[in-house]
Amino acid sequence: MPLHIILQSDITASALSIASLKKRAERLLRLLSLEHSDLSIVLMNDAEMSAFNSRYRNRKGPTNVLSFPARDDAEALPFAIPGNELGDILISVETADREATLAGKSLNERLIELIVHGLLHLLGHDHERSEEEASAMWDQEQKLLDKLNQFGRNTMAHLAINVDHVATIREARGTSEPDPVLAAGICELAGASGIVVHLREDRRHIKDRDLRLLRQTVKTKLNLEMAAAREVIAIALETGPDMITLVPEKRQELTTEGGLDVVRNHKKIEKAIEKMRRAGIPVSLFIDPEEKQIKAAREVGATFVELHTGRYCDSVTDEARDHEFNLIAESAATAAAEGLRVNAGHGLDYRNTPRVAALETIEELSIGHAVISRAVFVGLDQAVREMLALLRPPFPGH
Repeated sequence: MPLHIILQSDITASALSIASLKKRAERLLRLLSLEHSDLSIVLMNDAEMSAFNSRYRNRKGPTNVLSFPARDDAEALPFAIPGNELGDILISVETADREATLAGKSLNERLIELIVHGLLHLLGHDHERSEEEASAMWDQEQKLLDKLNQFGRNTMAHLAINVDHVATIREARGTSEPDPVLAAGICELAGASGIVVHLREDRRHIKDRDLRLLRQTVKTKLNLEMAAAREVIAIALETGPDMITLVPEKRQELTTEGGLDVVRNHKKIEKAIEKMRRAGIPVSLFIDPEEKQIKAAREVGATFVELHTGRYCDSVTDEARDHEFNLIAESAATAAAEGLRVNAGHGLDYRNTPRVAALETIEELSIGHAVISRAVFVGLDQAVREMLALLRPPFPGH
C-alpha cells in the first residue's frame, strides 16, 4: 500500500508510535476503498507547521493539521498527476501532543483523529464552507473513528490457562487437593492451547513437584512464569518448559503487580535470556504497554512480549477503559512491527476478553483467575469452553 509517513524533523514526543500509526492509517484507507491510493503523512514540529500555516493560509502560529490535495490546480501543471494520488497531510506532533494531553488521550489516538480529518479534506470535505457541511464532516469523522476502533481478525487467538489458583486453594488447607496437575489435564481436554504456572520464589502456590509433573504430563505447551532469580533460572533450565515468561515479583504482593521494567533491568534480563537461548527455551517478557519497554524487549533478545492488560481490566469508566485498550492495541502493533510475537494477560475475564481477543496481532491470551472462579459454579471443563467461545470470531460488538 503506497502510504508514506515522513518525519520532517526531529520529533521528541516519546509516546509516538510510527508502526502503530501506519497500521491504523492503512486500515483507514481500506475502509474507504482507497488502499491503492498514494498518500503522504508528514509529521513536523510547531515551527515548521507555523511556516506552512503562514504561507498557505496567511495565519500566524501553528495549527494541528493541514491538507494539500494532489489534484488542486492540476491543470496548470506541465505533467499529469497519477489518478491514485491523494495528496499530503501535514500534522504538527507538538500541537497534537498538547491536544491529546488536554483530552486525556494517547498521542497516537489524537494523531489518528487528525489523519481522518485531513483525509476527509483531501476527499473534498470542508467544514469551513457551511455549518451543514461542518456537521456532515463531523459525523463522517466519528463513523470512521468508530470503525477504526473495531479491531478484527479472521483466526482465533490461543487460550493458555493459568492453574496457579488451583494450587492456591490447595495451599489454603495444606492438603493435596485440588491438584493443579489434574486441573491442567482437564483444561487441555476442554481445548486450552497451553498451561501457565508461576513458580514464585516463596512457593506460595505452585511447588517444584507440580512443575516437574506438569512437564511430564502437559501435551500442549507449558509456559513457566518466573522471576529472573538464579535459583528459579536453574530449575527452568533443568525442567525445560516450552517457554518461560519473566515477570516482576514482590513477596508482599497478592498477584503480579505491573510489568517488568526491562529498561532498568536490561543487563540482568539479557543474561537470563541468553541462558535460555542456549537451552533452546523461548522467552517472553511480561511488560506494560509502553513503547520504551517494547523496544527494550527487542534489544535484550526476547522472542515474545506479554502485554499487561491489568489497567484496562481495572478501569471503572468507559473513557479510561477505551484509553487503556487503545494503548494495548497500539503496543501490540508496535511489538509486531519490531519483530516480536505478542501475547497478553492479567485480569481478563468473561466480559473484557473479547475486545482484546479481537486484536489481530495478539497470538495468545493467558487467563487464570476468571476461569478458575467460574469453575466453582459450572465446572472447569465448562468454564474453559465458555472462555474459548469468546475467543472465536466474529466478536461481540465487532
